[in-house]
Amino acid sequence: MTIYNTLSGKKEPLPKPQPGKPLRLFVCGPTVYDHIHIGNARAYAVFDTLVKYLRYLGIKVFYLQNITDVDDKIIARANKEGRNWKAVASAYAASYKHILKKLHLTSVDAYAPATKYIPEIINQVKRLIARGHAYEIPDDGWYFNLKTFPDYGKLAKRTVEQAEDGVSRIDASGAKRNRGDFCLWKFSHAKSTPPPKGYGNTKVPARIIGAEPAWWSPWGWGRPGWHIEDTAISEKYFGQQYDIHGAGRDLMFPHHEAEIAQQESISGKKPFVKIWMHVGFLTAKGGKKMSKSLGNFITAPDLLARVHPNVFRFAIAGAHYRSPFEYTTELESDASRALYSIYEILAKLEFTKKSGRGDLRFPLQNSEKQFISAMDDDLNTPKALAAIFDLIGALNQIIWRITGKDAQNSDKWIREKLKILGVELETYKTPSKIRALLKKRELLRSNKQFAGSDALRKEIEALGYKVEDTPLGPLILKKLKNRN
Repeated sequence: MTIYNTLSGKKEPLPKPQPGKPLRLFVCGPTVYDHIHIGNARAYAVFDTLVKYLRYLGIKVFYLQNITDVDDKIIARANKEGRNWKAVASAYAASYKHILKKLHLTSVDAYAPATKYIPEIINQVKRLIARGHAYEIPDDGWYFNLKTFPDYGKLAKRTVEQAEDGVSRIDASGAKRNRGDFCLWKFSHAKSTPPPKGYGNTKVPARIIGAEPAWWSPWGWGRPGWHIEDTAISEKYFGQQYDIHGAGRDLMFPHHEAEIAQQESISGKKPFVKIWMHVGFLTAKGGKKMSKSLGNFITAPDLLARVHPNVFRFAIAGAHYRSPFEYTTELESDASRALYSIYEILAKLEFTKKSGRGDLRFPLQNSEKQFISAMDDDLNTPKALAAIFDLIGALNQIIWRITGKDAQNSDKWIREKLKILGVELETYKTPSKIRALLKKRELLRSNKQFAGSDALRKEIEALGYKVEDTPLGPLILKKLKNRN
């Protein structure tokens, strides 16, 4: 398998894990001050698909995701609502995990909330200070000095002079030496507050000082900057170098550049990460990036209130992960129709399997090769979907003639491949009332009472089902709806 590496600008072979060790993947998780939007969900869907595919191939993967549970935005939300910052973070972290489950995003092995790694964060800041990469701004905090890291900008192909301030106001200081310098540790406003009892115990909880959470450190009370949490967490789990780091393109600069600067400055080892994967923007109407700052986003809960998770996951798989694409209701309708055609073929395969009358063999080797080839080529999910639909097209030509065993194998293959892409189809069972109506209709047809049988067909259709008369007998199918 090859993956496009943002750092090198070309496709590279999947990194080989250390002997006896899993492939190590770190993905930037959410800042939990609000519900995630569907642009965020797209990125998480991409890495969910990557991990499920690698595990399908028999490759062991450890998938780690951080959760930023202390941040300016969380504090601002808490102050605005008159709530505790931790309560806000906990509520939205729980919402996030609930949304992941709803969207079939089930491949993460461990979640790492930043506030559980304060000792590791402090340790990294101490080492950066000791190596001369950080400087103190009195009454403000410790900042990373970009001039001490000449490689800054190598990921996004930008120079130190082109650096912009970070997303968070925590990096905004008129006393910085370089415009793009970023905060490693922010001092609390109340420096006179005494240290906690039992200092030296790394489990000492945060205090609220000046309406903000703070932890005790060698520099007094304070809290971590944004970028430092990721490297502290990844070093804790993976060491100073690992295999794949992923996120949306919006985090490439300055967040990922800052991560590289921090960890390579601490360790002296290059590269910090072998392959950097970045997911293209999901755009709103007019082609603008979907983001909370622009106010043009759709939250995941709002999406799930009107669209089945399979529709969203199918639509996401229909675009290559590095490509930006516009998410529209028309896209949802197309996905619904495509999923219905899959449901139809699976229903027919089940019907064929039960009939046991076919004698035509239907091998799957070519379809498997097509799917694997597509996914191995930088996770090309649109081509992988094409392989599935090529198979469906071929099946539709001979569906009533194939053997029951091949019908069963085809059903399993389609479901298995769709599950890798995050589409999990239920096996629909026809309600007993519909089956009873169908039985009456067949009895009327056998007695050539066609007016009565037509009336029963209409009654079945009014209940949301349709009858398809096949060479193997009548088949009941659910009608196409917006939800599948």
